[in-house]
Amino acid sequence: MAVSLQKGQKVSLSKENPGLSRVIVGLGWDEAKPAKRGLFGFGARTQAIDCDASALVCVDGKIQNTKDVVFYNNLTHPSGAVKHMGDNLTGAGEGDDEQIVIDLDRLPEQYDRVVMCVTIYQARERNQQFGMIQNSFIRLVDARNNQEICRYNLSESYDGATAVVFGEVYRRNGEWKFNAMGQPLQVGGIAELVEHFR
Repeated sequence: MAVSLQKGQKVSLSKENPGLSRVIVGLGWDEAKPAKRGLFGFGARTQAIDCDASALVCVDGKIQNTKDVVFYNNLTHPSGAVKHMGDNLTGAGEGDDEQIVIDLDRLPEQYDRVVMCVTIYQARERNQQFGMIQNSFIRLVDARNNQEICRYNLSESYDGATAVVFGEVYRRNGEWKFNAMGQPLQVGGIAELVEHFR
């Protein structure tokens, strides 16, 4: 049975799932219905919000190299241990919008955490932010049997945020854990996100 987490809660992946070697990180969101403005709805937002998931593969909690950022323009980490399964441009539909697969056994020892973030593509240019997004979640699935291990539904308001750190998979004393974070950020895309974690 999957564990439902609150912001700031941590769960051991290794203890609860003996032999766990690969996890699928599913991230999802829906665009909130825009409020109609003006006569007959003129002035209502028409451009879809394009959210992008990324995985930051860190050493001591920091990004060492741009190659350690796995996202729509760099789908696989040089180690082969972290893979982005492709970009979803709209967030339409049920279930995971984007997935990142982490091969825990193959991740080189120097990497201590993989931080999962979602940014809004061209948020500033399009005047979009996470207050326009609803039903956001992150979930971890055991790749051996497709069983959901844990889920964190981001329930608070993220008005003004252009990126959110959903959570992190991290290694401590030889054990893999997950931390539900839900941390809002104001960054102008992937490049600024990387600078935040340097």
